[in-house]
Parts: sequence; C-alpha cells; structure tokens
Amino acid sequence: MTALADLDTPVVTVDLDIMRENIRRVQAHLARHGIGNRPHIKTHKIPEIGKMQIAAGATGITCQKLGEVEVFVDAGVTDDILLTFNILGEPKTDRLMTLVKRVRRLAVVLDNDVVAQALSDAAARHGVDLHFLVECDTGFGRTGVQTPDEAFALARRAMRLPRMRFDGLMTFPNRDPNTRDFFDAALSLFKQAGIPVPVVSGGGTPALFTAQNFPMLTEHRAGTCVYNDAMVVSTGTAGWENCAMRVRATVVSRPTATRAILDAGSKVLTSDLYFMKGYGHVMEYPEAAITALSEEHGTVDLSACAERPKVGDVVHVVPNHCCVVTNMVDEVYGVRNGAVEVVWPVAARGKIR
Repeated sequence: MTALADLDTPVVTVDLDIMRENIRRVQAHLARHGIGNRPHIKTHKIPEIGKMQIAAGATGITCQKLGEVEVFVDAGVTDDILLTFNILGEPKTDRLMTLVKRVRRLAVVLDNDVVAQALSDAAARHGVDLHFLVECDTGFGRTGVQTPDEAFALARRAMRLPRMRFDGLMTFPNRDPNTRDFFDAALSLFKQAGIPVPVVSGGGTPALFTAQNFPMLTEHRAGTCVYNDAMVVSTGTAGWENCAMRVRATVVSRPTATRAILDAGSKVLTSDLYFMKGYGHVMEYPEAAITALSEEHGTVDLSACAERPKVGDVVHVVPNHCCVVTNMVDEVYGVRNGAVEVVWPVAARGKIR
C-alpha cells in the first residue's frame, strides 16, 4: 500500500472518511425532512462515488452533460437520472434517446419552445416517451423561464407535443424568498388547471441545509457537498474539517521571507475566485494567502504566518472550487490514515458534450 507521503506532487487526494461522512450527513438531513436526495455527479465524475451515494439512499443522480450520463449509465450506477441542461442539435438528441431506452427514467429540463420541439421530434423519431421538467429562474440569472406564468405556459405547450411527458419544475439554486414565492405561484396555476406536478427540484450545496424551508420541494440536487471546498466553507455550510478534497503540493521556492511558491498553479487549483480573496486554503498554514496563480506556480503570501514552510515542505490546499479541480486531473487518490487505499480514474473527465 502506498503511503500518502510518497505521492508525487501536485496530486489531488480525497480523505475517504471525510467523504463518507459528508455523504451520510447530506442523506440524513434530506431524509429527515422527507426530501429526495439527487446528488450532482459533476463534482466527482467518478461512478464508484456515485454508487456510494445511491447505496446511502439517494433516489438517483443529476448530470449536466450527455457524456456524463453515458459514463454513469455504462457503469450501472442508477436507473434514475436527471439531465439538467438544454439539449439541442440532432446528434445530441439522438444520443439522448439512445440513453432513454437504457434506463428506467432519464428526465431532462427545458426552458424554451425550440428545445421542447427538438426533444419531441427526436422522441417521436425514436419511438420513446421523454420526461421533462421546466427550468425556472428564481433569482440566479442564468437559464430558466422568468415568471410563474411562463413556467405554466411552457409546460402546457410542451405537454401537447408528441411523446413529451411533464414531470415538474426545477431551479438552481434555492433562494429565499424568491424560490418559495415563484414555486408557490406556479404550483397554484398548475393546481387550478388540474395538472399534477410530481417533482419540484431544488439545488445547490450552500442551500442544502435550508432545503426544508421550501416545503414544496420533493428533491434536492447538490454536488460540491460530497467533497466541500473553500467556497462552501465561506458560506458556513461546512468547516475545514468537512473538506475531503486536498491538493497536495510542494514548496519549490522561497524567493523572499514572505513568499512561497507551490508546484500547483491554475492547472490544478483552478483560477475560479467568485467572491473569494485567494485561490485556496493552506491547511498547515491557515494564515497564509494564495494570492496569485500562473499555470504551474502558486504564489503564497506568508506575511501573516508565525511559522513558515521551507523549500521542500509539502502542504495540503483546499481549493476554491473542487468541481473544476476534478475535471483537470486524470485520477484522484482516496486516502485514509496516511495511506492510499484506492486510485479512482475520473471517468467522466472532459465530458463537455
């Protein structure tokens, strides 16, 4: 068995005990409130971890791209998948319909008539029924219909198309009170029309532990919570002790008394900043700040540190955004008690189509 200390750097590790506890914690919380857990696999992209989530009680999984669905269907992870992306173009819709035939339920989302028509045409061409959810923008400002009236009207139009089966509504992320107000108004319209809405799907790791505040939700989709990262910690949803993913890096230079250079740059740590002030959290030196990244170099400001690393020292960095880190490496190393127990290929890495 390989020792953690013997791993060459930079390398991405996952603490197996922390990850399993994260899976248990999420499942227990949602189950306690009667909300289905549909984890988003874009964080880990590893079928074996998806199987752990299903074994813990998840009702199914969420994928963002067809390529991810293909990998997870091939691996037999689950027969209940939600694909949360508008699918356009005949090559993609044909792939989608092939996958629909292979599992018990593969539902998609849509937010416009062009996508709805294309999906209907493909479903009719392949002789399958397609379950769909209408995506609603409840404050994030990305995809999704903009009002409850639009959600109702689009669902009605799509339901009239051949082979289209309405399953419900979805949003990302849950926002209080926007999401509650939007769904309350939309669900009232469906109720008045006598149209069942079996699924109301919320999402987001920072919104995970307040999902119970949205009583209409039937399921929740969260991805980052399986590992957690610096952005999640900054929201108060997790602590550093809940962060399973660490980038193991070596100090390769100390050009000044207050500067260290790591052998992990933007190709490992990700340049995603969002609202963060640095590019990750150095576990051994919590007062340090990763202030800049180039492709292979990470610049660390040690000004606030009483103790400072030497050239050759190894540190462990919790990245800002673990989902991006996953997609930049070929494998991750599952570790426990200082030893490597498993090496997982990132099977759905690069599956962007």
